[in-house]
Amino acid sequence: MEKAERKNQTPIAEFIILGFGDVPELQPLLFLVFLVIYIVTVAGNSLLVVLVVTDRRLRTPMYYFLGNFSCLETCYSSAILPRLLASLLTGDRTISIKGCLLQLSVFGVMAVIENLLLTAMSYDRYLAIRHPLRYAALMNGKVSCQLVTVSWIGSFMFCTIVSVLLWQLTFCDSKEIDHFFCDFLPVIKLSCGDTQNLQLVTITFSGLMTVVPCLLTLASYVCIITTILRIPSTTSRQKAFSTCSSHLITVTIFYGTRITIYVVPTANTPKDLHKILSLCYTVLTPLINPVIYSLRNKEVKESLRKALLKLVAIRNRRRV
Repeated sequence: MEKAERKNQTPIAEFIILGFGDVPELQPLLFLVFLVIYIVTVAGNSLLVVLVVTDRRLRTPMYYFLGNFSCLETCYSSAILPRLLASLLTGDRTISIKGCLLQLSVFGVMAVIENLLLTAMSYDRYLAIRHPLRYAALMNGKVSCQLVTVSWIGSFMFCTIVSVLLWQLTFCDSKEIDHFFCDFLPVIKLSCGDTQNLQLVTITFSGLMTVVPCLLTLASYVCIITTILRIPSTTSRQKAFSTCSSHLITVTIFYGTRITIYVVPTANTPKDLHKILSLCYTVLTPLINPVIYSLRNKEVKESLRKALLKLVAIRNRRRV
């Protein structure tokens, strides 16, 4: 009945993203916080991509995955944070419907790719730890390239179907999105058309592209942990657990928040809690992933050290 009433109303041309409330004194602080987060996220992930591309010793399947993952994280953050920063700086919270749907579509593609890449990365580590002698044959450059290609192409295929249905929606009456970006659930709630098919397709794809990769990733880490427990050396076991546990915590936060929001959404979930959970996987994980997955590795540290030494040497030559 409510949908039928909305159809007779005048369509709107833009949305208003409410963000984190209307407290003028808080906006400059939020702008500085998110600006620092965005700069650090882009710098950390871009640095890893440059190191993987320029250092031959990092041209292995593991770092190939990490390089793609870091590139993805940069695009992922750039789909959300620049628009949020502009809103906090200027106070203009309006966004066109096309701009909102474009942000939502790009965000969806990046999110699905991240799910699939995390699964590929966990499988790579599973082979390296469970089958070290056969690792080079099982996970070579061709296989890693195929896994990355499938992740990107598969994501675009699945998200294109959702996007086609999404761009057919019409919006009227209310134009306020109580979120800090154009997320799926807040947007479709404003539609004055029938969204049943879109929600059914989205829930199905969310299960396939979130729950299934999550279970495969967790299964890989379970196998990795059981293998680590068999390591006779206590020092080696503790070192392996240290790395594995940090990876597992990041994966748990990422999938836990995403599944809570998209796969098992509830009408009674407070909007503020929804925003906090969204911050975890849209802002927090891209920020800490370079440290968790890459910058703690000896090879990356050594590559970074040598790159800095080269830069210092080049700078000194120019001065002379």
